[in-house]
Amino acid sequence: MKIVVIGSTGHVGGFLVPRLVEAGHEVVAVSRGASEPYRPHAAWSRVTRLLLDREAGDADGTFAGEIAGLGADVVIDMICFTVASARQMVDALQSTGTVLVHCGTVWVHGPSREVPITEEAERTPFGEYGTQKAAVEELLLRESRRPGGVQSIVLHPGHITGPGWPMINAVGNLDLSVWEALAAGREIAMPGLGLETVHHVHADDVAQAFQLAAERHSQVVGEAFHVVSERAITLRGLAEAIARHHGQEARLRFVSWAEFRDQTSDEHGDASWQHASRSHSMSIEKARRLLGYAPRYTSVQAVVEGLEWLEADGQLTLG
Repeated sequence: MKIVVIGSTGHVGGFLVPRLVEAGHEVVAVSRGASEPYRPHAAWSRVTRLLLDREAGDADGTFAGEIAGLGADVVIDMICFTVASARQMVDALQSTGTVLVHCGTVWVHGPSREVPITEEAERTPFGEYGTQKAAVEELLLRESRRPGGVQSIVLHPGHITGPGWPMINAVGNLDLSVWEALAAGREIAMPGLGLETVHHVHADDVAQAFQLAAERHSQVVGEAFHVVSERAITLRGLAEAIARHHGQEARLRFVSWAEFRDQTSDEHGDASWQHASRSHSMSIEKARRLLGYAPRYTSVQAVVEGLEWLEADGQLTLG
């Protein structure tokens, strides 16, 4: 197939584009700039690179038309964040026969109620990001059900993890010093009882799901899928696993949310609350059954690989 990947040089694209090329597909990799992918791979020499600015193109109404003009069998859109942007893409792809695979987020779900959370569970999204993504999904799946409408598939990754960037830590934010403290056996302050959950997923497992959705699109159009590791993990469970990986015992001091916020920055405090208040634990049964999705990494394995990269890059000292 001819597959266009929008946002191709990002974290997931660094794994997805080589996967598609090695599977024999013709790939057009769309990105805003000419920067190198996060993950170098020989397959990039067999890819058509196209530079398009999504934000500017959405503003002047040209971006979606440029994508439609490529005549792809499948468009994988990793960077659509608003209903207005999605509407432009749907309008441009009308009558082209192109299938649209959209990257959503597990944040279309609000706080956990019954777990694991299925795709059909009642939703109470909050925050601009989650509510916009939920509205985009509603638009795309409604369009898929309309006779003659653009056929779409929506994938909802969890906390994307792996080499190339920081990942959500054991208190639910991106503070790198938390990892260093756990590796060194130093105490960390953990809000609540540490029983809130986070659900990581390795970037290559996300790429696997997008490849499967593209290749099996005729069987799964009009559907949405969670894309996460096999199981979620509690914050204290993550802390204990990472400390143990470095030969330490996790030293956790459980504090109130007010005390935790007093000890950290507003940015980290807000991020921790955003993750803990949702406490997502997602089901992948639907993706396993209909897509054949089989994540290779557990949450801890994905985090460990990411930490090794951060240390090698000089951003962490874990020795």
